Amino acid sequence: MNRRTTSLVLTIGLTTTLTLTACSSPNVPELKVSDSYMPRPVSDLGAGFLTVTNSGGADDKLTSVTSDISDDVTIHRTENQKMQEVKSFDIPAGGALDLERGGSHLMFMNLKSRPAQGQKVGIELHFEKADPIKVELPVKETTYNPARH
Repeated sequence: MNRRTTSLVLTIGLTTTLTLTACSSPNVPELKVSDSYMPRPVSDLGAGFLTVTNSGGADDKLTSVTSDISDDVTIHRTENQKMQEVKSFDIPAGGALDLERGGSHLMFMNLKSRPAQGQKVGIELHFEKADPIKVELPVKETTYNPARH
């Protein structure tokens, strides 16, 4: 091969590699929400439960929650039967974040109204990397506790 042909082959190879690299998406979180519910509140406090599954290739974090029903929605971890507000929850790549009764959960303070069983409460989950996700929490009976597998 002469120099001109070698340069052309190298240029085409480099361009192809750069093009393929540009088309490949980086590892990103791919989040899906399931098993969401809110037990019917009996005071001006409420709790929310759900699972966020991350089928993507990058970790993410749940950083906040907003809702029309409360101006103060916080996220809590329960350890050794003690509830503590936290800034975020990790959602590992290929894993899940389970917010369930007796464990970590969403806490709705100073409810503007008490939703009745059968209604739905709209929330928006905010993450460190992924776009926000809107979720409707079906309001279940106060003692509702689904069986987890």
